[in-house]
Amino acid sequence: MSGNYYDVLGVARSADDDEIKRAFRQKAKQYHPDANPDNPGAEARFKEVNEAYEVLSDDEKRSAYDRFGENWRQYQAFNGQNPYANGGEAPFTDVSDIFESFFGGGGRRGGFHRNADFPRAGQDIEQAVTISLREAYEGTQRIVSKGGRDITVQIPRGAATGTKARLAGEGQPGSNGGAAGHLYLVVTVSPDPLFERQGDDLLVDIKVDAFTAMLGGEVEVPTLNRPLRLKIRPGVQSGQKLRLSGKGMPKLRQHKACGDLYARVVITVPAKLDPAQRELAESLRASFDES
Repeated sequence: MSGNYYDVLGVARSADDDEIKRAFRQKAKQYHPDANPDNPGAEARFKEVNEAYEVLSDDEKRSAYDRFGENWRQYQAFNGQNPYANGGEAPFTDVSDIFESFFGGGGRRGGFHRNADFPRAGQDIEQAVTISLREAYEGTQRIVSKGGRDITVQIPRGAATGTKARLAGEGQPGSNGGAAGHLYLVVTVSPDPLFERQGDDLLVDIKVDAFTAMLGGEVEVPTLNRPLRLKIRPGVQSGQKLRLSGKGMPKLRQHKACGDLYARVVITVPAKLDPAQRELAESLRASFDES
């Protein structure tokens, strides 16, 4: 609403039914969409005028609105559409009393017992669960025992630490006909010995021997699906990351979309050389020094 209902119709709070009706007719004619084909905001104002008139032309709704302002609907929903259902005396003195009755607080006011019959939803239950990175990659499930029943909870592909898998209606029961809460499994993904997860991307170290690093070649790269052959260009440097597009983790609840896999080069050298190999290596080093 652009303002309160009285402002929308342009009348005083003391306006009688006839004044409200006249103001409504004038405003409705002014903002009717058919009369304002080039004014995109007219339709919204026309709806506001109708809403204001619907409330202020109804004695019970107007009384609730005068007392509780924009919260009048919550009050009516709670009190059976009658803002003065207790012998003409309002059971609440202000808006805070309404919210106290909705969400907590006891006692009586004027013979009215708060929370006596109001439906209350049951509390949610959270339970921690740990899965492996491979389970997060493929999707998995866990069985939870509750009230003598075994309940299977599906954990989606791409789950990360902090992801919640919900089982609707399996939390604490509600009261006074209120809905039951939900059961949430709160996921923790355990560290993997091979892959480092970075959001939806994965990082893995690959060993590249010194000769392949210098001359180029191919190496095998592990993935969470199956190993792949990766072409190494001559002159690759240790620590350089080579991207394999779409070979990372599945993106949570995004069909077929995946992050990337980064293969980080770790250059290896022989631990021991026989005399002939050492002589060749020294000759090679000398050739670089000369250049």
